[in-house]
Amino acid sequence: MQSIFQILMLILDVLWFFIIAHVIMSWLINFQVLNLHQEFVARIWDMLNRLLEPLYRPIRRILPPMSGIDLAPLVALIAVYALRIILTNNMMAFY
Repeated sequence: MQSIFQILMLILDVLWFFIIAHVIMSWLINFQVLNLHQEFVARIWDMLNRLLEPLYRPIRRILPPMSGIDLAPLVALIAVYALRIILTNNMMAFY
């Protein structure tokens, strides 16, 4: 059972990394440091969007429009961190 706990924590860590990478990449694209006309950048951006859009979509439906500010990644990061806290506090259930 401990291995299930470790796998869940690993999945949450990878998800955390992808969300952070997506946020940083979106900033770099908006400030024109990265260009989506470059094939490598476009592929990574497309991959991150395909992975994270199913996670962001329900959050965006709940959040009100914030005049161009997307708070879905922030809410997703908070949710991932909350899941980590819940799993860590209930770790004894996995032993």
